[in-house]
Amino acid sequence: MLNQTGARAAASRIIDPVAGGLIKIGLTPDAVTLIGTIGVSATALWFFPRGQFVVGVLVIMLFIFSDMLDGAMARKMGRSGSWGAFLDSTLDRIADGFVFGALLIWAARTQSDPTVAAALICLVGGMVISYARARAEGLGMTGNVGIAERTERLVLILLAAFVYGLGVPYVLPAAMWILAVLSIVTVLQRMIHVYRQANDPGTDG
Repeated sequence: MLNQTGARAAASRIIDPVAGGLIKIGLTPDAVTLIGTIGVSATALWFFPRGQFVVGVLVIMLFIFSDMLDGAMARKMGRSGSWGAFLDSTLDRIADGFVFGALLIWAARTQSDPTVAAALICLVGGMVISYARARAEGLGMTGNVGIAERTERLVLILLAAFVYGLGVPYVLPAAMWILAVLSIVTVLQRMIHVYRQANDPGTDG
């Protein structure tokens, strides 16, 4: 099993100097978060509908790096707080929407109707998964359960797109269907989890 403490320390040795350099040139954590979101969204919208998955995924991964940078910058500047967490989560939803929306456009242009349906389920399912957790927490409960959370969904679809871009057939359509099923299961898991809390006399809310 990977030593998480060691992995974090190794990542910090890379991230912290970059974060410090960005602070020195006047960038704020919020600006880095915004740049990352715009970068992921624009890259997905430009490359994915054209089927240019290898370069698209590589550029997106560079911008996703900002997800770690903004947190490191906030800690260095003593700005960690609720606003940064809210902004980060909100802009994550935008980036995810563009990634899966761009894949939906690609599927509509080049694939059969079942694959288009799978892409649509992935897009809608991702939004509902995030909303279910936020709504549950807004009602004083928890909703952070499920087989396919954001990280798992992005890793699966970006890896599949990259491999498909290298010329391996059927990988991306198959991944869309797998993710569509996992998204539906995750929504149901969160609904059941919240239902049990709402109907448990021992829980608040």
